[in-house]
Amino acid sequence: MSLYDIPLQTLSGAETSLGAYKGKAVLLVNVASKCGLTPQYEGLENLQKRYASRGFTVLGVPCNQFGGQEPGTAEEIETFCSTTYGVTFPMLDKLEVNGENQHPLYAELTATPDAEGAAGDVQWNFEKFLVTPEGTIAARFRPQTLPESDEVVTAIESQLSA
Repeated sequence: MSLYDIPLQTLSGAETSLGAYKGKAVLLVNVASKCGLTPQYEGLENLQKRYASRGFTVLGVPCNQFGGQEPGTAEEIETFCSTTYGVTFPMLDKLEVNGENQHPLYAELTATPDAEGAAGDVQWNFEKFLVTPEGTIAARFRPQTLPESDEVVTAIESQLSA
């Protein structure tokens, strides 16, 4: 099964998959509204605005597995993101990224090693996975790596057409 075939739901409850983004570079990020890293939403939205016209999207994946830092309902999450950070990028429904109820998407993503060669569980909120326009995993960035860091921007730009 390819990443494109894994069933997902949007934050509003509509059925979707990464297949909806075929041909685009996608930065998947497990997000949380009450985390010390939550200000990364600003950088993620900046990336969305900067590269959307070139075949790129951020895809937010709310997750409540780290310190209960995403306790809200879909409506509360959507309101928080749009009013606090002006988020325009798509958001999925809350998923579990680790553990026995790990979503199949994250079972695939977490098999990818980071720059130091470490694969395995997501470490915390705001871990980032870059998926190529062809649906393969190009890079993994740990939570402390800022969205607009040189390494993330370079990786995104390498996946975009001119």
